[in-house]
Amino acid sequence: MKLSRKNGLRASAIGALVVSGALVLSACGSDNNSEPTKGGEKTSNAASNIKCDGAKGQLLAAGSSAQKNAMDLWVKNFQAACEGVEVNYQAIGSGGGITKFNQGQVAFAGSDSALKDEEVAESKKICKGGTGINLPMVGGPIAIGYKLEGVDNLVLDASTLAKIFDNKITKWNDPAIAKLNPGAKLPGSTIQAFHRSDESGTTQNLGKYLSTAAPADWKHDPKTKSWPAQGGQAANGSSGVATAVKDAEGSIGYFELSYATANKISTVSINTGASAPVAATTENASKAIAAAKVKGTGNDVALSLDYATKAEGAYPLVLVTYEIACDKGNKAETLPTLKAFLNYAISEEGQKVLTDADYAPMPAEIAAKVRAIVPTLS
Repeated sequence: MKLSRKNGLRASAIGALVVSGALVLSACGSDNNSEPTKGGEKTSNAASNIKCDGAKGQLLAAGSSAQKNAMDLWVKNFQAACEGVEVNYQAIGSGGGITKFNQGQVAFAGSDSALKDEEVAESKKICKGGTGINLPMVGGPIAIGYKLEGVDNLVLDASTLAKIFDNKITKWNDPAIAKLNPGAKLPGSTIQAFHRSDESGTTQNLGKYLSTAAPADWKHDPKTKSWPAQGGQAANGSSGVATAVKDAEGSIGYFELSYATANKISTVSINTGASAPVAATTENASKAIAAAKVKGTGNDVALSLDYATKAEGAYPLVLVTYEIACDKGNKAETLPTLKAFLNYAISEEGQKVLTDADYAPMPAEIAAKVRAIVPTLS
């Protein structure tokens, strides 16, 4: 697949990313919060504008664990609105999701990185007369979580992070860390660095960031979804890494921000070269995502992120999760449910719930493009 077209997102998209609105989580406490509407559809109090459009039966999907918390909200609201529909999303990692998709086992896959050329070629065997396309639906910061008693506001930069995860910096009181944290009482204990054991788009995005922002210190392949460095400890999925960090003093790891929030894990602020270190927040991630460029062509909306940004308040370590589906050749029995679910996920209603769950909605320009594509899936 040739990825040639570059379309800069307008700066005004930043404002569209930080979406305020009704708190959705409080409305998700019951499966019986739906009322019938005209046309036989049902809508939940949490998502009053969901259109079921013939959705029925079971929809299977798998992939990114980084988007699991967002997917859980979408599934909850969609199932409440559409009677008799079951959406089953397995958070097995981006690599596993793409494998299942290209084997025809799931209707769509979630991936924190766009399809590679060889994966696109393989998808054509499943997408009869069509191909797999990347539809960005979820954005947000990859948080660097840590547990270090007495240190509440840890600052690191790309070079130091690269050396920590590459087992080149092994003590918390290393001079490089101390220089970035003057006045902090850093212990001389060993750093316990945790990484993903499964193939992960989150791992790939971390590698892209380190390779771009600290190329002299991170010389591993930035395209790999498997952990490339020696040393450290492995855990399965974002939830596994978050649990490991939460439980181990002197630990550090990486996962989507909602896992840090849910587990009350402290997160690193990144020194990007801007006037002040940048915290891992959805608002700061939005500023970085808004500068992305579309590199896909036609109905493919793969994005190119600027991991080396030094813009004020822009958190550079971000990911965008794509829902990967066939543009043509989807299974007839699941197509109506696939389209209805993805239509909801990218709708204004679906994107609003992301902010409350520590994710960043898609920029207005990108969301509009995806909204135009989903109804054309066939």
